[in-house]
Amino acid sequence: MINHTPLARAFWNRGRVRGCPVYDMHGHMGPYSAIYFPRGETARMIETMDEAGVAMLCFSHHHALTAPDIGNAPAIKAVRAYPKRLRAYCALNANYPETIRREVRTFDRYRDVYVGYKTLADYHGIPISAEPYKPAWEHADACGLLVLNHTWGGSANDGAESVRDVARRYPGAKILLGHSLHGDWDTAVEIAREFPNVYLELTAVLDDRGAIERFAEGAGSDRMLFGTDLPWFDPHHGIGALLSADITDADRHNILHRNAEKLLAPFVPEIKAGR
Repeated sequence: MINHTPLARAFWNRGRVRGCPVYDMHGHMGPYSAIYFPRGETARMIETMDEAGVAMLCFSHHHALTAPDIGNAPAIKAVRAYPKRLRAYCALNANYPETIRREVRTFDRYRDVYVGYKTLADYHGIPISAEPYKPAWEHADACGLLVLNHTWGGSANDGAESVRDVARRYPGAKILLGHSLHGDWDTAVEIAREFPNVYLELTAVLDDRGAIERFAEGAGSDRMLFGTDLPWFDPHHGIGALLSADITDADRHNILHRNAEKLLAPFVPEIKAGR
């Protein structure tokens, strides 16, 4: 369905709208395994963002998730090269508990870089509620940091039970459900309604028609965040899906920028929340 609301028409006609910047809250960067990304390096990702009108990307570098000997250093370098366009999540791997403790101890050195933490529990094989993550969760809880979690319906590591556990134990953390418990949409809505610190993030959600409308109606668009997994998926597709969804322009403003601005304002001085 192609919508013709005022905001949708403005995007269709111009490709971007000055009063509706796009914040991508779930990205990555760099090479990954045997997959070829034609635009996976920092400068090329900025080009993609420019073409799609994405004002800022919050990401975790693939190396930080898969190569603990390299860690978050490439993400720090990228953000400092493009401080007005990028912010990073400090990526964690629970198979290396001492590395997590070190990242928490040194987090404040990179306040110009980090907005919080990133977990990939299903890939690393340890639940997000497990002991190795505790120092990061406690830090996020105390400081109101964002924690972007890969979540998937039915997972023993980052499914509904684990999400409820951390949401209950760490109410001060802003918990972003990456992929929104993919496929378990009703439970994702229930958790967002139950816990005010939980947000539904849309990466890969768009493979199921009607999920956006279900989230907006059940949890409210003020609890939804735009994300793409860039460079895995193209932001043009995600933006187009939102413009075509059966939601209001006010919902689209919430999802594309207003909610992200509120979450990022404490960490990015240039961002003014509530516009």
